[in-house]
Amino acid sequence: MKIIVKTLHGLEPVLAEEIRKIGGQAIRVGRRAVECEGDLRLLYRANLELRTALRVLVHLADFRADSPDELYRKISRIAWQEHLSIDKTFAVDVTAHSEIFRHSKYAGLKTKDAIADYFRKLTGARPSVNVTFPHLRINLHINEDQCALSLDSSADSLHKRGYRATTLEAPINEVLAAGMILHTGWQGDATFIDPMCGSGTLLIEAGLIATGTPPQLHRDAFGFMRWRNFDAKLWEEVLEQAKAQIKPLACDILGFDKDMRAVRASAQNIFSAHLEGGRIRVAKQAFEKLTPPPPPGLLITNPPYDERLQEADVAAFYSMIGDRLKQAFAGYEAWLISSNLAALKHIGLRASQKMTLFNGALECKFQQYKLYEGSLDQTKTEAAPAE
Repeated sequence: MKIIVKTLHGLEPVLAEEIRKIGGQAIRVGRRAVECEGDLRLLYRANLELRTALRVLVHLADFRADSPDELYRKISRIAWQEHLSIDKTFAVDVTAHSEIFRHSKYAGLKTKDAIADYFRKLTGARPSVNVTFPHLRINLHINEDQCALSLDSSADSLHKRGYRATTLEAPINEVLAAGMILHTGWQGDATFIDPMCGSGTLLIEAGLIATGTPPQLHRDAFGFMRWRNFDAKLWEEVLEQAKAQIKPLACDILGFDKDMRAVRASAQNIFSAHLEGGRIRVAKQAFEKLTPPPPPGLLITNPPYDERLQEADVAAFYSMIGDRLKQAFAGYEAWLISSNLAALKHIGLRASQKMTLFNGALECKFQQYKLYEGSLDQTKTEAAPAE
């Protein structure tokens, strides 16, 4: 079975490594997606355990269509009775980058008509459309005249972990947060700090990673559960094996924010994620006054970009971040994500790694700063040159 896992731009290598660890074969990295070969067990594990996955699709067909009528004909040739029956519902999601199919809704309508007419000819009746929670969600991707048809096994996007009881302005995507942490290589072996924790997404994803807790452990429904070939016994086996891998938190995960609303939101969301306990804590504290525990440790944060959140003087704000890193975080590894490249220059440290990620529609740089122990001059000069 060919499986296609969707992700965010820049996280493809991280996702590929996750897929390898759960047993995916013939892994191929694409653009915002990773393909692999696997069985039903891998499909179930991918939905339950992959932290950087947005959707898990099962490949159905590839074909060429140079007109809406040809799209209709090619869709009509698929043996839909193997996947759907007239007493079940379906929906079609279309992504189109094509001069032929300029309107994705029209391509979706032609696909729906082809499926409905297929059953009408076969049985005299047709299945109904349910765009909210269908028995079968069909994904059609069109690139010029090349069409790829897949079945969506996830239903809701997998970035929805279910723990966000409270949100503040400009929250970071859960998949992005997990991907950032996994990219650093941190596995819960050192103190983790987010000094501007907002609603606590980075803290929670760190907690899930450190304890080996599947990100979808508390989700009640996946798309594959409504498929004709759903194996309930296999699913329970996958679920129990994943639960057996969960371990106690062995490091401190600390969140701070100068806004008490953020502290309360983080605490509530941590509770919703079933991660409450003595080693994951949040407190009200401005970054410029923060003194961390002794190193080693990892700091990851998503500071205001001066895009959606406004800082009176963004240059001075980023300069303060750099100063505090140099003064108080020697021996730590720090990573910052920001879309404000001009502001990042005011950190005053050379980045030893940079990668491009997207936080929503904003193109960002995710940058590493190695904070060596010693004098401030050593801290400035020993950091690796930016690439």
